[in-house]
Amino acid sequence: MNEPRGQFGSVAQTGSVAIDQGLRQYMLGVYNYMALAVAGTGLFSMFMASNEALMYQIAATPLKWVGFIGILAIGWFAPRVMMNGSKTMAHGLFWLYAALWGIMIAPMLYAFQQAGAAQDIYRAFFITSAVFGSMSLWGYTTKKDLSGWASFLVMATIGLLIAIVVNALIFQSTMMSLITSCGVVLVFSAITAWETQAIKSWYREGSAMNERASIFGAFMLYGSFVTLFVHILNILGIMRE
Repeated sequence: MNEPRGQFGSVAQTGSVAIDQGLRQYMLGVYNYMALAVAGTGLFSMFMASNEALMYQIAATPLKWVGFIGILAIGWFAPRVMMNGSKTMAHGLFWLYAALWGIMIAPMLYAFQQAGAAQDIYRAFFITSAVFGSMSLWGYTTKKDLSGWASFLVMATIGLLIAIVVNALIFQSTMMSLITSCGVVLVFSAITAWETQAIKSWYREGSAMNERASIFGAFMLYGSFVTLFVHILNILGIMRE
């Protein structure tokens, strides 16, 4: 009786090791995609920020709202395309999203460079990396079910988005900008943990959907990382002034 039990235990342990290895590879793929997108966005933004005329066209014309709406639209359609469309479309949408973020961030980087505060850009990046990394690690390792956070985080994100748009169009208040950026950092830190746990839960051993899930997971985490970076940089800029 003891021998079969030992055999079953060995099979179960082997299966568990295989799942752990597969999960690690899957999550590594998610972070690799995300890191490539962040690097590409940074290089693209810095290249664009070297062109003053282009910065004016983006920052001082309705083009900025076209880019803003484009980012929101891609965020809305991405789950359907990446999980159900072709892999080519999923990759195309992912890199288009990264390019649009690069276009939208470029005027902000240009303004910091012109103000002689380029060091704030690097400081914001390292702070963002620390916040993102710690929250993503916690989301990956915690045993607490974070799925209950979803409805609150969605409502908080919508509220902050409305506040940001209203402030940009009507009030143009530096204090309100500081408050909303602090709120965004808090909310998207929580979103990072929630997203990481959700992405981890999507993994299925041997499933053909893992690759799609890794692209969409990278898309989610990338959006959170860039959002954190933009608002941490905004906070540093306001405090410097």
